[in-house]
Amino acid sequence: MADNAPKMQATLGLTGLTMNAMALIAPGAFLWLTFFIQATAGNTTPAMWAGIVLALLLCLATAVCYAEMAKLYPGTGSSYYFAEQSFLNHEKAWKYARLSKFIVGWGSHLYYWVYPGVMCGVMGVLCGYLAGTLWPSFMSASLPGPVFMGLVAVATSFIVAYIAYRGVNGSTAVNIAINVIQISALLVFSVMAISYRMNHPPGTVAWNFDSGSGDAYTYEFATKKDTVNGQQVDVVDRNADGTPKPMLDANGQPVPFKIAYPDKDDKGMFLSHSSGSSVVGIHSFGSVFVQATIAILILVGFESVTAMGGEARNAKRDVPIAVITSLLVQGAFCYLIEYFAANYFLNSGYTMQSATGSAAPIGDMMVVVGNALFGGHGRAFMLIQAFTVFLAIIGTTLSCMNTGARVTYAMGQDEELPDHYGMLHADNLTPHRSIWTLAVISAIVGVICVSVAFGDGPAPKDSDIKAIPPGILSSFGYTTHDQMAALPNTLLLMTLTSNFGTFLLYGLSCLTCLVAFHHHPMYNPLKHTLIPLFGVVANLLCMGAYLVLPFMGYGTKMEPFGALGLAAVWAIYGGIYFVRGSKMKGRTTLVGERGAGKAVA
Repeated sequence: MADNAPKMQATLGLTGLTMNAMALIAPGAFLWLTFFIQATAGNTTPAMWAGIVLALLLCLATAVCYAEMAKLYPGTGSSYYFAEQSFLNHEKAWKYARLSKFIVGWGSHLYYWVYPGVMCGVMGVLCGYLAGTLWPSFMSASLPGPVFMGLVAVATSFIVAYIAYRGVNGSTAVNIAINVIQISALLVFSVMAISYRMNHPPGTVAWNFDSGSGDAYTYEFATKKDTVNGQQVDVVDRNADGTPKPMLDANGQPVPFKIAYPDKDDKGMFLSHSSGSSVVGIHSFGSVFVQATIAILILVGFESVTAMGGEARNAKRDVPIAVITSLLVQGAFCYLIEYFAANYFLNSGYTMQSATGSAAPIGDMMVVVGNALFGGHGRAFMLIQAFTVFLAIIGTTLSCMNTGARVTYAMGQDEELPDHYGMLHADNLTPHRSIWTLAVISAIVGVICVSVAFGDGPAPKDSDIKAIPPGILSSFGYTTHDQMAALPNTLLLMTLTSNFGTFLLYGLSCLTCLVAFHHHPMYNPLKHTLIPLFGVVANLLCMGAYLVLPFMGYGTKMEPFGALGLAAVWAIYGGIYFVRGSKMKGRTTLVGERGAGKAVA
């Protein structure tokens, strides 16, 4: 690049760096949205909380590696930059510097280029749920229209990309506000959910949620026979306004709904936890690993600040602190409290199976606890909370776009990707080419996510499909239960693809840490051998779970195998691109001279 080319400015302090990472982890967005994805992972849901703990331990090990490498090599590019410097500065492995950094950089794009698109997709799901809540004659809240959700996903991608294009300082201001709002809002919900459970022992009158009207009632619902696809089925009997009619007793009075906490239904499907100890229990190691392979999505982001070393005022001091702090605050504090509360809340009025059939289970729970605490105004409470989730999704998508674009920018500067990706905007000093490329990719991935968001396990019943308001925005894409059950859940598929990229990147980063501190004066056995080795093993086990656990009856098959297929295609294409690019530019795979790279003393 030319010496007079625009360069990034060092403007971020510890608060700005930490808030950018915390925005990507975003507990408000993920509790609301990832709970649904985790709920659809077969009958592994009893181990949801334990799966998050496993993913958290994996991330903490990886975070230590990132923090330690950031002390040695502050700069732009995150793990891509660390890989290059770690090998270049190694007394024996320096020849592999170019190959290692390309593998790490290319692998990281499976995460950084898919993750923002997943977030755009879940924004579509959120907006579809809210549209159905506010205008039930236009949209079904529990089964939003794929076309509508896709349009929202595309709009989200380009709006967020524009914020990223304008500059990192504006992004940081947005992220600080979003973090404060979403953490406060979700902690309020957590307290309310736990309080609801503690104040409603079995047999007491409570609230019964109805997915058709999107509200909760204190009576049992009346049912009637209806014909769906030629078969007689029991459906909720409704008034003209869509509200469920109450079941009446012998005196013609509504039968009160009395709460219970059943473990499983007659088919063995998990419904609710009988106690708090059940929420935090392991239940089965296979279920824990399945849940961890999904839960990693809610914890990634702590490493994002290592891509902003070029914009940090004191990178060696602040970046390592921001990495660890962001993960501890969001992951070890917010998520463990919030997921405990949501799982502890489950009951006969809203079971895990209810969550599987809803676009936003946490929104449904907010309606119930809001009705209980605010005298029937649960929907208003939910809408207020939903606004904070909307902001949180903007924040996490923005943070990942900023990080991914900077990794692409670093590879463009090194000419490992087309060199126009290594250019900065003359006025905004942002990697604008990388940002807008990522915007297009995110829009495509977002549309894929919502195209069959209710395929496979959460395929809706035919009676529910029949009840969807007709229209291209609301019902196009819904066929029959059997046809949708035969298709992969595209939201889960793309989530697992992004997560596989995360495991790959984090495993390689832990391995890079082993290389970086081998025979280094700052070497510490715990931080530079034991913790990185744990990280490598844990990431490998989670990647292996994609292939092994479906054959053992845990989770589903189509989505993890599809994710593995996409990862394999990405790896093969990367290998071809690397070989062809090296040949065209006359570059060797191995570094020919010790001083040929950017070694740092």
